[in-house]
Amino acid sequence: MTKVREGSTFKRCQCRHPQTNKLLGARCAKLRRQGGGWSSTHGRWGYQIELPPTAQGRRRQVRKTGLETQDEALRELAHIKALLEVAGEDKHQLLQVGDLIQHTFKKHEKLPPTETIERYLNQGMDVRAEVPTVAAWLTEWLEHKPDLAKSTRASYAGHIRNHLTPHLGHLRLDRLQSRHIEAMFDAIEEKNLHLLECRESADPRVRASVRRQRVTSLSTKHRIRATLRSALSDAVRSPELPSVTYNAASHARLPSCPRKKPLVWTADRVSRWEKDGTIPGEVMIWTPEQTSRFLTHARKYEWLYPLFHLIAFKGLRRGEAVGLPWANVRLTDGQIDINTQVVQVGWETTTCTPKSDAGERTITLDQATTRVLKRWRRHTLEAKLAAGKDWVDSGLVFVQTDGQGWHPAQITDWFVRIARAAGLPPIGLHGLRHGAASTALAAGVDVKVVSAELGHSTTHFTQDTYQTVFPDVAKAAAEATAAMFTTPTTRPASTS
Repeated sequence: MTKVREGSTFKRCQCRHPQTNKLLGARCAKLRRQGGGWSSTHGRWGYQIELPPTAQGRRRQVRKTGLETQDEALRELAHIKALLEVAGEDKHQLLQVGDLIQHTFKKHEKLPPTETIERYLNQGMDVRAEVPTVAAWLTEWLEHKPDLAKSTRASYAGHIRNHLTPHLGHLRLDRLQSRHIEAMFDAIEEKNLHLLECRESADPRVRASVRRQRVTSLSTKHRIRATLRSALSDAVRSPELPSVTYNAASHARLPSCPRKKPLVWTADRVSRWEKDGTIPGEVMIWTPEQTSRFLTHARKYEWLYPLFHLIAFKGLRRGEAVGLPWANVRLTDGQIDINTQVVQVGWETTTCTPKSDAGERTITLDQATTRVLKRWRRHTLEAKLAAGKDWVDSGLVFVQTDGQGWHPAQITDWFVRIARAAGLPPIGLHGLRHGAASTALAAGVDVKVVSAELGHSTTHFTQDTYQTVFPDVAKAAAEATAAMFTTPTTRPASTS
């Protein structure tokens, strides 16, 4: 047996005595070669070391067997010795380190680095404190963020419930690495491929098995990583988690996710869509002529037209239009203050302020929109007088026939229905907002004005996303550039 400070290493095997059937352990003759050296093929190494006494003063030791080499046993023994030396002569710290080592051995876990324990002790932390799992920390983290918007909280909770906890929840927080996160995204992509295969299956039962399951897009993966990165940033800053010093999500690799720029429904694209249903991009918008066609059809719905007109002309978000109160509308000045919105989470709705400072803004109305809203104001006042006690005084600009506000999903449903009736190619309701931005820039409105009225945080986002959407505008720019060059009036002489 070789002594190593307070610990020792040993070698033993599982051979048994032929008569008694008892384990021979360290007494087996095969453990040594004929020359007296240790056999490299028989037996396994182990070690043991005495720990500081328990809080009750009882002696204790830890012991480990089954190691391949004596060097491995010596390294682990040296690690335990280094952990004990960090505590020095402080009895309370020695007790903590001893408890930590004993607890780690009982759970068959890996001992923490010496530097981590030293940092704990220097900060006055108890090294015996349990490091939470990723699942436990994410749950605690979300519970202690009371100021989150309801929609943001629902988004975070979905990422945690559907992806982060199933794939990473079992890992201890301080052992989470970038490779674990990348493996999660690989698994998500495998599921995506499986869903697509099932949807294309000829077997209706296979298609039905994935009905209501959604493919996780690259942009959603980036949002999942952002949720985890935010949670880990708080863990790194937490004084209660000094062992968490690394934000693995910040280093997990994902393909870049370029911003999806709107594509306009040009004549060629409309023709192909009518032929085979092809939609060339994820974000599609109408030309000004197509939007005018939609608004012409929307005039048949007097309780909806003013809302769609305002979105199409001024680019309001759906929730901003649905939640707009008359108190924020100044028709004499031709201005509207945007500082509220209705957010839909599931089917439930809540009224709140815009998420960013840029979202709270004042927009200026054109004369046509002002006239539409004035007529609409008179119409609702007449309807209120006619309804009497049955009128619901919601204070909102856009209401139903009884004065109640609209549910955001109802507005989307009506938009799709009217667009289909008009024979227009499909766009999302948000496409009206995109169209308003693109049309304003195409009309020569300064990008700073457009950005401010849309509630964008930067003009770069506005310009990069919408500046060159309409082909006619790009063509006019190309012709204007070409006109700057002088065209020769005579052909060059022949050089025969």
